[in-house]
Amino acid sequence: MSALTACHLGSTPYRESLALQESLVRARAAGRTGDWLLFPDHPPVLTVGRGGRPGSLRAAPDVLARMGLEVFEVARGGDVTWHGPGQLVGYTICDLTERGRDLRRFLRDLESALVAAIESYGVQAHTVPGRTGVWVGERKLASIGIAVRSWVSYHGFALNVAPDLEFFDLIHPCGLRGVRMTSLAALMGSGAPPLAEARRRVAAGVAERLGCRSLVWARAEDAWATAGLAAPPARLPVAAEAGESAA
Repeated sequence: MSALTACHLGSTPYRESLALQESLVRARAAGRTGDWLLFPDHPPVLTVGRGGRPGSLRAAPDVLARMGLEVFEVARGGDVTWHGPGQLVGYTICDLTERGRDLRRFLRDLESALVAAIESYGVQAHTVPGRTGVWVGERKLASIGIAVRSWVSYHGFALNVAPDLEFFDLIHPCGLRGVRMTSLAALMGSGAPPLAEARRRVAAGVAERLGCRSLVWARAEDAWATAGLAAPPARLPVAAEAGESAA
């Protein structure tokens, strides 16, 4: 199985992150690069997947516009979700041919990695049959939505570490009526991990559950260069974090 290259992209507008994913999907399908796990820090944004249904957006378009919230329709599975500060977003650019072209197993492996990382903090997490994602009690802690092109995955997961949960009041998260979201900060208080620490722990768990032979960390500049794209001008350079080695 390929090595997994993880990368913290830093502040990245959603549109640019989508272009980066699509370029890396083409490179992975052509065999020009290996598997990637991208961690962008998105400004607040709403995305609607292929399963989006009327009514999943609870706020009117003019309200969203006043808040500066863009809405993107995307190719991943699932309905509507929010991304923004305090949330750990991870995009998996992985060759599923190496994994038997089994998308269901891939999803279950991502869930398992997130559950293991969450439980390492002493929080009891679980999955729900028929519902993709990770839950704590009756509240949802992490969402997963994957798309596949040429048997290479893209999009990924979102783990609520310490976001403003009021943003989720604008939507029916993942199209589920009556479901409330939670976060590690809401569950753990001051004991919640910082995003950088959660990022390292989740990346290690994803690499293990996906059967990758190793985990390496790359600079953000390397991800953009591999994709053949220029980094967004607004994005500040991000070096490999403490405890991580650059690829």
